[in-house]
Amino acid sequence: MKKICIVTTKWSSINNWIKPFLNEYANRGVDVSIACDMDAEYEKNLKEEFPFVHTFPMPFPRGIKLLGSIKSIRLLTKLFKREKFDMVQYSTPNASMYAAIASNRARIPVRLYCQWGMVYVTMHGMKRRIFKAIERMVCRRSTQIQPDSTGNLEFCRKEGLYDEKKSLVIWNGSAKGLDLTAFDVSKKAEFASEIKEKYDIPEDAPVIGFVGRLGREKGCNELFTAFKALKEQFPSLKLLFVGPIEKEDTIDPELLSYFQSCDDIIKTDRVTNVEKYVSAMDVFVLPTYREGFGMSVVEASAMEVPVVVTKYPGPSSAMQEGVTGVSVAIKDSKALEVAIADLLENKEKSFAMGRAGRQFVENSFEQKEFIKRYMSNRMMLLGLEE
Repeated sequence: MKKICIVTTKWSSINNWIKPFLNEYANRGVDVSIACDMDAEYEKNLKEEFPFVHTFPMPFPRGIKLLGSIKSIRLLTKLFKREKFDMVQYSTPNASMYAAIASNRARIPVRLYCQWGMVYVTMHGMKRRIFKAIERMVCRRSTQIQPDSTGNLEFCRKEGLYDEKKSLVIWNGSAKGLDLTAFDVSKKAEFASEIKEKYDIPEDAPVIGFVGRLGREKGCNELFTAFKALKEQFPSLKLLFVGPIEKEDTIDPELLSYFQSCDDIIKTDRVTNVEKYVSAMDVFVLPTYREGFGMSVVEASAMEVPVVVTKYPGPSSAMQEGVTGVSVAIKDSKALEVAIADLLENKEKSFAMGRAGRQFVENSFEQKEFIKRYMSNRMMLLGLEE
């Protein structure tokens, strides 16, 4: 029996990106282990849902903490040597660094780096050089690298992080594809009415939306600047901000105060049914500085919502320029404002982009097809017949 270990920094990544594949491995007779920072309650719940999965809680520190990092690498090296896995798969920044070093030391034959974005791209000076060196080290110690977008694949090859021989993107990108049974576009009007009623949004009020955490790197400074300007043109405009309120210290103080006090910015915190929230949006906006892929862009398109994203490889791979939405330069709040206003004013254009977006998602990111291709790749890496 082939044995694999999946490593992420936090248990939330297992929930978000890994669970759709666990039964697929079991059905193919592959023994699966998971190593991540998890508490006893999460471990118990995971084993109840997937009793065949072996769990290894790991104290993975967040950020760069020398002693904690050394401890994590030692624990993983010991685990990998003892269990003799055929493949170790790792993703998320800290876990990838620890697991790449440890699996290389343990001489694991297949060391798969699922590269879901690079943290160094928004950094400058010495910090950028340090984190790019870490990224290069992780790539060198990996035998296979799979970024989740074709844009990032091409970017990293140009950066010299890896070559064509050891890198590829599964199908058209993403980490798991999209379950279109949940994103049922026939229920869009029903979903939209539910959300508008919940948050007291008038039916005729235009709504722009964002899905993600609060933070500078998500482009929130530019989003709030553009929204303030758009309110002059569209007085009843609402901003549906779907995601956790984090990293307030990275937001311009004046804009943070505006975000916190503005009644027309609806803050939902984390949600589990994002398909309902994007259904209530007239335009979806992701002005991020960096992104591995941009799954929220695909989710919005699945519900026939036109998108405005920044010209970054990940999000750009999740849409079709001029067909399902438009892209603007990073950190350009004026360009963001103009693009959103154009879609709010031109209803026919928005409708056409929304319809094209749904078709694009069905053809490119449907989850069952993605899982089929993903598992075919994994079986090939393990030397098994699919």
